[in-house]
Amino acid sequence: MPNFIALVVEDDVFQREILAELLRDHGFDVVECSSAETAELVLASTGTELAALVTDVNLGDGMSGVELAQYAKRRFPHINVVMISGHSPPLIPDDTHFFLKPFSSKDLLATLT
Repeated sequence: MPNFIALVVEDDVFQREILAELLRDHGFDVVECSSAETAELVLASTGTELAALVTDVNLGDGMSGVELAQYAKRRFPHINVVMISGHSPPLIPDDTHFFLKPFSSKDLLATLT
């Protein structure tokens, strides 16, 4: 199986590293970003190569994970988008998945593969 490239966007360093490690352990090449603005630049330059976007809903100041997901789905409809949050689900874009923290790594991986 070829490696899939996943973009992980999480402002909490610890949670971002755990997500990235989980995905790497299951064959993904991972690009990590701490903000939606940085992730937007990555999407703009490499979006066609990305298989998945995993983003937290709340990313601090600036663009939210919801706005990032909307941007990603508009530009790259093929991308598999997973949004995660410790709070109830927001209004999410069509064809987007949502997981409430804490979630099962097995469920996340099943959604991405």
